[in-house]
Amino acid sequence: MAAGSITVLGLGPGGLGLIPMESLILLKKAPLIIARTEKHPAVSELRELGLKISSFDFLYEEKGTFESVYEAIVQKLLSLTKDNPEIIYAVPGHPLVAETTVPLLKEAANAKGINVSILPAMSCLDAIYAALAIDPTKGIVVKDALVLDAQELTPALGLIITQLYDRRIASEVKLTLMDKYPDDYEVTLIQAAGVKNMERKETIRLYELDRIPWIDHLTSLYLPPGTAQNIQQTEFPLDPLTNVMRTLLSENGCPWDKEQTHESLKRYLIEECYEVIEAIEEQNMYKLCDELGDLLLQIVFHAELADQKHSFNMNDVIEAVTNKMIRRHPHVFGEVHVENSDEVLVNWDEIKKLEKNAQGQKTLMDIPRGLPALYRAEKVQNRAAKVGFDWPNIKEPWNKVQEELKELETGIANGDLANIREEIGDVLFSVVNVSRFLKVDPEEALQQTIVKFIKRFRFIEKEAQKQELELQELSLEEMDKLWEKAKNY
Repeated sequence: MAAGSITVLGLGPGGLGLIPMESLILLKKAPLIIARTEKHPAVSELRELGLKISSFDFLYEEKGTFESVYEAIVQKLLSLTKDNPEIIYAVPGHPLVAETTVPLLKEAANAKGINVSILPAMSCLDAIYAALAIDPTKGIVVKDALVLDAQELTPALGLIITQLYDRRIASEVKLTLMDKYPDDYEVTLIQAAGVKNMERKETIRLYELDRIPWIDHLTSLYLPPGTAQNIQQTEFPLDPLTNVMRTLLSENGCPWDKEQTHESLKRYLIEECYEVIEAIEEQNMYKLCDELGDLLLQIVFHAELADQKHSFNMNDVIEAVTNKMIRRHPHVFGEVHVENSDEVLVNWDEIKKLEKNAQGQKTLMDIPRGLPALYRAEKVQNRAAKVGFDWPNIKEPWNKVQEELKELETGIANGDLANIREEIGDVLFSVVNVSRFLKVDPEEALQQTIVKFIKRFRFIEKEAQKQELELQELSLEEMDKLWEKAKNY
């Protein structure tokens, strides 16, 4: 070896029997051997032969991320070349297969004029192919668990994921894979592939991945190639939109977007909901398509803000609502039988109640404050009615309206503003009760009246314009006549 050089030597996937003879001879003569990790079967066996081997395992405890560990390993190796002209850097498997430190080392060493040579060995992939009895020439994708990206996955090909390390990383890998694969997709875990008396395999469902207690640094994951039957491909996934939103919120993104919070976006979310409703009422499908896109953008915006705080992401939102819909439709996805839509609603409410009880939400009055008042009043009354707190027929709520009107009249006579406000609220609440008994949506009814009022008032405006008059110049009597005339249009 040349002075000031580093030889990266592959230890293979198992014990001494898998280390090439040339490499074993070199190890026995080497003045300095440093292993990336001593958590490898060959390291302990080499020590039993009398070889002195140190490792960089201490860096895994000192550093917060794998990236910082790898960078620290490279810097220490380079610094050691000052006093050690011949260094063996021993790594698991093949130095050029799933070994992140090697390309980092080669780049940094080249910049300093330090020679780095590679001594190959059997890789963990060779051992995995043998353990699974698969032919990689038929198509296989290999990915590192630490840098797994759903956008780079091709479910039609077999997939091997190396360096699963622990259950925390397994959980992250599971969530990433669920972007492309069904939750119950069959996968195979392989531990210590190629290591005599240690190799272990287990086939599980994807959702079980982070529940397996024996996952460690020698564990890899295999996903067989998918078919049209077990992989659901989406022609227009949400990824392009979430990527746009992620870019807008990035360091070089949009200043206005980066200033927003869940609180500041509330008004826009409400506005977009109402614009969707308006498009529906106008029966304008082109406008509805556009407004649904604007509403979806708000949802993605909130999800990306949450993702920045590591709370949840858009995939979690979709997974949660998908599971909820399946759970609340046992008559479609389960064995429950229903006769009609009324029974569907009964089941829905019962399942929803069980969900809220499990979450510690036991009040029937758990109704969002942000709803329009008429909608909220109707929901409150419906919730109370479901447990028997309701009038027996429409006569009673109608009498209640008359009663509240009289109390309002008294409040007006007394001139008590606080009492007047309270009585107006009571009148409106009572009217909602009547509309509920008549099966009329009070919010929709009021919206239709508002639209009707606007239409008639615009008629008055146009008539005034024809007469080249301002509205203020018309008397109340003249406007009343135009109002009556507007009813015919």
